[in-house]
Parts: sequence; structure tokens; C-alpha cells
Amino acid sequence: MKKNIFALLFLLAFSTVFSQSQQLWKGYFSYNEIKDLSESPDKIYAASENALFTKNNINGDIKTYNTIDGLSGQTISAMYHSETSKKTIFGYENGLMLVRNEIDGSVLNVVDIINKSIPQNVKKVNHFMEYQGILYVSCDFGIVQYNLATLQFGDTYFIGNGGNQIIVNQTAIFEDKIYAATQNFGIRSASISNSNLNDYNQWTTMDGNGWKGIATLEDKLLAITLNGNIQKFQSGAFVNQNSVAQNPVDFRVNDNQLIVTTQNHAYVYNSNLSQILNINSTQITAENNVVFSCATVIDEKVFIGTRENGIYSSNVNDGQNFENTMPSGPYRNQIFRLTKTDDYLWAVYGGFDVSYNPYAYAGGLAQFGISKFSVNENWTYLPYSDMLGARALSRIIDNPKNPNQLFVSSSYSGLLKFENEVATNLYNATNTGTSGLQAIPGQVPDDVRVFGSEFDSDGNLWLTSSLVEKPLITLKSNGTWQSYTLQPRINNYSAVVIDKNNTKWVASSENGVYAFNEKYNNKTIIVENSTTNVLGSLRVRALAIDNNNKLWIGTGAGLKVVQSVDEFISNDEIISEPIIILEDGLAQELLYEQFINDIYVDGSNNKWIATNSAGVFKFSSDGQNQLAHFTISNSPLPSNNVMDIEIDMKTGEVFLVTDKGMVSYKGAATDASENLENVYIYPNPVRPEFNGTVKISGLLDKATVKITDIGGNLVYETTSEGGTIEWDTTAFGKYKVASGVYMVFISAKDGIETKVKKVMIIR
Repeated sequence: MKKNIFALLFLLAFSTVFSQSQQLWKGYFSYNEIKDLSESPDKIYAASENALFTKNNINGDIKTYNTIDGLSGQTISAMYHSETSKKTIFGYENGLMLVRNEIDGSVLNVVDIINKSIPQNVKKVNHFMEYQGILYVSCDFGIVQYNLATLQFGDTYFIGNGGNQIIVNQTAIFEDKIYAATQNFGIRSASISNSNLNDYNQWTTMDGNGWKGIATLEDKLLAITLNGNIQKFQSGAFVNQNSVAQNPVDFRVNDNQLIVTTQNHAYVYNSNLSQILNINSTQITAENNVVFSCATVIDEKVFIGTRENGIYSSNVNDGQNFENTMPSGPYRNQIFRLTKTDDYLWAVYGGFDVSYNPYAYAGGLAQFGISKFSVNENWTYLPYSDMLGARALSRIIDNPKNPNQLFVSSSYSGLLKFENEVATNLYNATNTGTSGLQAIPGQVPDDVRVFGSEFDSDGNLWLTSSLVEKPLITLKSNGTWQSYTLQPRINNYSAVVIDKNNTKWVASSENGVYAFNEKYNNKTIIVENSTTNVLGSLRVRALAIDNNNKLWIGTGAGLKVVQSVDEFISNDEIISEPIIILEDGLAQELLYEQFINDIYVDGSNNKWIATNSAGVFKFSSDGQNQLAHFTISNSPLPSNNVMDIEIDMKTGEVFLVTDKGMVSYKGAATDASENLENVYIYPNPVRPEFNGTVKISGLLDKATVKITDIGGNLVYETTSEGGTIEWDTTAFGKYKVASGVYMVFISAKDGIETKVKKVMIIR
């Protein structure tokens, strides 16, 4: 295949610096769910699901870090800031470790635990403990040493009986011994100076109970059992001192105080183990159902991490007036669908799994609200309590004839209508009449599974509903409902797109693609494949109509194309075809066997393809040239499972939604402009450290663009498709042009309108 991949260089083996990519990429991550806290003399460090934020405790400055800055998209399970080495260390559920140098921002990707020959499900990192420059890493299999100076691993300790792998939750050093709190096999100890600690026989078992944590407070060794008993080591045994009402989720010592966290309490004890503070989650009246995840104390101030609300902080001697710290971001990383309207991004978190089951997505029928991102780059959240009880929200569409009106599909509850961002109606089988929405036969009455939604040119809203006799429904502009059958079988239905003839193309889970038009006597055709009389994969998730009126079909096993939507008007049979490309001289089917989640056609008629496991592809208008392929290994994508793609056609920003968070790429995806008044070039000037392409935006479609040096020598020429073109700063692809000022001459197709701009190149 002819590949012209954008130059995005990410050194991922060891040390990575993402400064250049920050010019092309932006991260949109949730900072609500706090996984761990750490501290320096002037900052609090908070690790969320797969990102980090810091808050300066002196001036209140907040900074965020995510995959754009080199972090992984995997789920963080532990985090520790070493003030001595000026490094922040992240541990992940899959065993990955990252070491971030706080001086230069570089990130070291440490894969030694991932590569260990042990089962994958026991590689989780649980805790970091630093002692004399060595980091002791507690994992689900045992303990490993990591040298913060050399950035190399040392010994691995399998300390279970017979050298078995056992879960170690936390370690501590006390009186020249290392103590390990294990999940099921008691507290184990050994001399820290013993050079043979990788021999399990050197470890002594002190108690057979299950332990959540262990820590040193001044001259005391303290530990806590899984059921919340706080115990002190004395006279060779652990003796109960106190207990907490719930099972502990975090146990630590800082600022000479012991902090114990449960889901609903944060306890603080002084060095004498006297309780000086007990914060109940119900005291935080600004939110309902606050759940704690961890807590620490810095300079007489308690910081409490939560599962959905960031950090709450209060003075230790007060414990009543709470300050919330949570950087702006979506409510969750697991966005199911994203919608771009004129001024906002809208995100929903419900949906269904690959089998169209809403019960199996997000741990059950998702009860989440809607996130909105405004042009001033602030996220707000419309809570679930305002959704009129609608669960599993799966898609948002705005009314093109009424910008104040939104409709939200629910994969369980029907259709939710908003006026001025307030939910006003929940449509289901009980209030849309016999020709409206239907509940699934044999299920509870409110099981109305709506997903696809699209407005036609007459202002009618078309919906798809699953597992019912009449799955294609329209809410007409006059407020009446009408439903239609799609034979021959009952299916799950997802996307619907409408072409210039008002034909509805409907994606199904078991019968491919249906084409339907009520204006042709309810004519219905099932799209077939050119060779096998089947679509190739009958499971279709994505549909898109391009600027040449071709229908692009994303299936569970690849990509198909119907050459013209007009075939529905003139034929009684519609045939889809694969895109055949040449790769290494061999004819192959484009994206063969790839599960495709979404297809988006940009302003230049290029195709952006979201896949279930292979990241994002960008292809030329005919699919013959691969223009880009973004994955976790060559871009800030947090996951290769890309759920959705949205493009701001004014700015060219491409939003890529994954199951681990959202990033955007500043591409050349804009719609054509009506004139050349707003042509702009970015970046300008092009500095030596920049590694991307120069974008010239605000163009007319089919505009001629010529770039010359200051002497008038032509170095590049092209014709725009859409509103933006890209220049790789080479002379017709042969060599990089020298430093200097370059003239950009732009003329409309008819030659009447022209524009001249300049761009400076600095090598």
C-alpha cells in the first residue's frame, strides 16, 4: 500500500519527550476518579484513572499531564513522588511502570514487570515504598526492587510459601527489617540488609490474617487488617489498637500522622494514635454519594481523593469547610458517543457492547448524565438526576432547524428531548402511540432500545430501535410518530444515515444494511456483496455517505462501499464492494477482518476509520492511499479501541474517542470556505523543533495553492479538496526547504478571487 504517514515521532522504548506532539495533539481526559495521592513540600500529586494533576499548595496553580505528555492510557493503580530524585513513578494494573523526570518532563517507559514470565493477571502494581534510593514495588505477585538513580530493576521477591506468588499490598521499613502486608498470607518480614531476600526461606511469617497496609509512624510499626483493625507491632506481635467502621481502601503515614481511608470515612490519628479527625463523606454536602478512595495530610491540611469528584481538602483542625479540586474534563473517560454541534461537544456514557447488549456495557444499565464542552474550553456536567430516569444514553443529535433542541437516544429508555439544555420529555412505548416507539416483547415495559438518529431535509427525526417489529421510526416535524417494518427478520439496529434522495440506510447486527424510502411506496432493499451474495460481515456498526454520494459501510470484518446511493432509485438490487489495494505488489482488501466502529468523512472527502483494536486510519477519498494510522505506539492515543470520531469542520480538530479517554488531532479536515477572507497558516513561523506539516486553512474548494521561495522559485503546488491543505515543507517531496520566507499564492477555481500569504521556515 502506498503510505504517506504524517511525521509524528514518539520515542517509546525508554525516554520520551512529547513537546513536538503537543503542537498537534490535545488531551481531553477525566480527572474525577482519584487512584492515588502523593506529595512534595509545595504540591499535591493526584493520579486519576490514566492521567495526573498537581496543585501548588502555595499559589493554587493546577497543571495536568496525560498521554499527550507521555503517560500511558492504561489504568493507574499506584503513584509515588520522590522528592529526593525529583521523579514521579506510576504503576499500572497491567504491570507497566512509568518514571517521569520532573526536571525535564521526560518519561521512561518501564516494561520489565509486563515482560516477566508470570500470569498477566498478577502483575498489578499496588504500592511504592522508597528506602535509601531503592523503590520497593509491591505487586500482585510479590516485591521488586527499582533503583531510582540507575533506573534499573534489582531483585524480585516471591515470598509465598515455597516461593509462590502472593499479593503484597504494601511494605514498610522498621528497625532494619522490611515488612510486607499480604492479602491472604499474613505479614512477612526479613532483614533489609540480607543480600538473599529473593530466597523465600529468608522471610518470616508473623500473622496469618489478610492485611491491607503497613507503615511506620515515628517509633511505631502499624498495620491494618482487611476488615479494618489497626494494630501496632510490640513485643514481637501485632496488637490491636483501634478499628474503623468499614473495610479500609488506603492506609498511609505522612506528616507524622496516620491516615486511614474507607469508602465513606477519612480518619486521621496523631503519633500517639489518638484520633484527631473523622471526616464522613456525608459532610461534603455539595455532592451526593461521595465515595472516598485515598487520603493524605500535608501541613495540617487533609486531602481526600474520591471516585468521581476529584479531591476535597480541609484543615485538619476544622474538617468542615471543604475545597474541591478537579481539573476541567469529561465526567468519565469511557465516552460512548461524541457529538459536535456549532458551539459545543456533547458526550454520553451509556450504550451497549459489541453484541448490542446495554446490560453488559459499563457494568449494567448505565446511569450517567451528559458532559458538555464549550468553546471557552470548560467542561460542565448535566447530572443523571436531570435525565428523567433515562438510562444507557447512547447518542446525541441536535435539531438543525432549532439549535436549542437536542434529542438523546437511550439504549434502554427510548428517546430523551432537551430544550435549552433541560430535559422536557422522555418518549417511550407509553406516550408515542401505536405508530411510535415499541418495547421489546417479553421484556419490562420500559425496555425501548433506541440508538440511531438522524434528521432528514424536511426536519423529521429518524430513529432505529432494536428487537421490535417496526424498528425504523420517525418523529415528524409536526410532532406525530410513524414506524416502519424492515423485513425479513428482527434485528438489533444501530446507525442510520440519510442521503440526498431522503433514502435511509440502516445498519443492523444480523442482516447487514437496509435501504428504505417511504416516498417510494416504502421500498426496502438489503445491501448485498458483489461475490458472496452477503455483505461480508452481517454485523454492521458504522455508515457514512461521502461527498461523491458513495456509501461507506463499516462491518465486523472490514470495509465495504456502495458506489452510488442513487442505485436505490434505479435498481432493485444494491451491491457493495471491497476496496482493493496493492500492498507489496499483491492485491488485498482494505481493512480486511477489522472490526470497524465508526467512519467519518472530512471536508476533503478523506475517510477516518475507527477500529476496535487497530487504532485510527485516515485514507484518501478513494481509499487507495493511507494518509495516517494512529495507534498507542506512535501517537498519544490512550487505547487502540477507538469508539467514535467527530471533527470540527471549522477548525479541522479531529476528536478520537477511545475506551480509555479522548484525544484530538489538529489535522486538515475542514470544510471549504465561501471566500478567501479568512485564510490562515499554522504553525507560522515553523520552528526547528516542529516535526509536523504546515496547514493552510480557510480555502475554497478546488483552490489552487502555489508556494514559492522569496526568489519566485516554485517549491510546492496543489489543489485543495475542502478547506485545508498540508505542506510537508519539502520541495515537491524531495528535500527539506531551507530557512527563509516563503510566499503562498492562492486562487479560486475560476481565478476571480486570489490571496497571498507568507510563511517563515526556521531550520
